[in-house]
Amino acid sequence: MVPDPLRLALALMPLAAYCAVLGAVNARRRPFITTGGSDLAVLGGALSGVVLVGPIQLFRPLAASAEFGGYVWIFLLVFYWLWIWLAVLLSRPRLVVYNVSGEELRPLVAETARELDPQARWAGESLALPTLGVQLHLEAFEPMRNVSLVASGGRQNAEGWRALHAQLRTRLVALPTVSNPRAVGLVLAAAALTAVSIGALVGRPAQVAVAAQEMLAF
Repeated sequence: MVPDPLRLALALMPLAAYCAVLGAVNARRRPFITTGGSDLAVLGGALSGVVLVGPIQLFRPLAASAEFGGYVWIFLLVFYWLWIWLAVLLSRPRLVVYNVSGEELRPLVAETARELDPQARWAGESLALPTLGVQLHLEAFEPMRNVSLVASGGRQNAEGWRALHAQLRTRLVALPTVSNPRAVGLVLAAAALTAVSIGALVGRPAQVAVAAQEMLAF
């Protein structure tokens, strides 16, 4: 069965953009740090097309479609992003550092911790900063050269995490690393997904028009 070109493009284009962004981040010769909330929000954006043509399309309320017509898609997308925002708010504090290995990052984290909190102490891969109210552990994903600093326990100080984030971001600027060779694969994946999407749209314009009418119909 040949897939619907419009729905195929809607599903693949956000994923292509996500792969392109990851490729650009991993191609840098410097680490890149972001919060877990931002990381989750970007992933939610990457999956938005798949959700749009999958669960949202399948469970689209007919009564709302009859009432609002094509505008119902705006409400459904807002509803989806409200769930993403709720997931961000409920998730544990986390910092994600791309394009760096665990061995490279740990000494810098240790030095930063001592500077922010003289009482900082390690226990294996776990780090406690009692003065800042921060407890975390390191989770390294070596195949993609990224490390997460994940909160341990429920009692965390948001201000302490912000201070740690700011200090690490400043210190990571001076930490040179090599580009992640997997960045090429991510960029190629982005190019392939984009080519498939554009090819489907350009190659079958009549089917695209029919699919658009069907999606906006009520």
